Amino acid sequence: MENVVDVLIVGAGISGLTTALGLHRLGIRSLVLESSDDLRVTGYALSLWTNGWKALDAVGIGDSLRQNHDQLDGIITTSMISGDKTSELLFPAPEEGGVRCVRRKFLLECLAKALPSGTIKFSSKVVAIEESGLLKLVHLVDGTSIKTKVLIGCDGVKSVVAKWLGFKAPAFTGRCAVRGCLQLDSNHYFERKMSQYAGEGVRAGIIPCDDKTLYWFFTWTPSAEVKEMKRNPVKLKQLVLSMLGEIPEAARVVIEETDVSCFQPAALQYRSPWELMLGNIVKGNVCVAGDALHPMTPDLGQGGCAALEDGVILARCVAEALLKKPSSQEGEKAEREQQKQVEMGLKKYAAERKWRSIELISTAYMVGRMQQSSGVFAKFIRDKILSKFLVGLLLRNAKFDCGKLTPSL
Repeated sequence: MENVVDVLIVGAGISGLTTALGLHRLGIRSLVLESSDDLRVTGYALSLWTNGWKALDAVGIGDSLRQNHDQLDGIITTSMISGDKTSELLFPAPEEGGVRCVRRKFLLECLAKALPSGTIKFSSKVVAIEESGLLKLVHLVDGTSIKTKVLIGCDGVKSVVAKWLGFKAPAFTGRCAVRGCLQLDSNHYFERKMSQYAGEGVRAGIIPCDDKTLYWFFTWTPSAEVKEMKRNPVKLKQLVLSMLGEIPEAARVVIEETDVSCFQPAALQYRSPWELMLGNIVKGNVCVAGDALHPMTPDLGQGGCAALEDGVILARCVAEALLKKPSSQEGEKAEREQQKQVEMGLKKYAAERKWRSIELISTAYMVGRMQQSSGVFAKFIRDKILSKFLVGLLLRNAKFDCGKLTPSL
């Protein structure tokens, strides 16, 4: 059986749902295919900076998310070795956008609820893509096929669509992360700030989502195989606790009290900037967004924000192409003209996202390397120089504006 749709989005993650919602706001129906049987919430929470909130406001769900997550006032960095505070940064005021730590499940559910019923099709794994005249023919694991005028890959680091475009699998940085979330019955006593802890080759952080929810992360360079850690979360929890050094006791308790099921290692991956420079983000009526486009390390806290930016800009460019009436009324001519408009729209999207993606990937990689470095000299650079340099990087990347959703027709 073959279905035909205007826009087919592979992946119901942040970029996929934001793109679908942006298109819906502009009057264009899309179909989102998700390989799992429910929304994916790996990672527990994410930092949303000013640029992320501008994107959420563009698709109309920013206010509902703000009401359920605390505004953060700044970031404090403390040494795991001496226990001393090494730097402190105050964030922009709320009227300038602000910063919040948002529960991933809550964000995805807000995006999904704002979409028309039937937009997301779960348990729909894509296994092959092929040409079908002016359209793309997408084959699913259950034997069904879907034809589409526009194919958008938002299917993460193992993207089938990115592979079809010629991209390689993302590279392993040599670093791993563990992330967790602690839900308390009573209020916690952490300040409304990101608390970051830097040690010898390791880094940790604790960020409040609200009065009773704390998100935390830990990154390190593993000596054992990541697969072995996946099979033994108890051992991984013991390892993490043993590497916390002189971290404040209150922070140690948060990680100790987190359920052992949260302790799953994630290999930190990234796409080589050279691949984006030389490769094709777009080919005809096919493109990628989110982690399928720009997998990056979490060291700038911009992965989720960049995915939201992608969604708004992509929805605007696609809508501009599909809503523009062809000059010819003849069937085949009109179809070819519209297809050309789609290709031009996707090229416009690629032009807007290419260098932004390259900058974020490169900066996050370098910052992560320096922050998680070991040795006396590296520690001096990190604590005395990088901490001040990082302030400018965080604020500069957060100033990016994806613009309004409305296309220029």
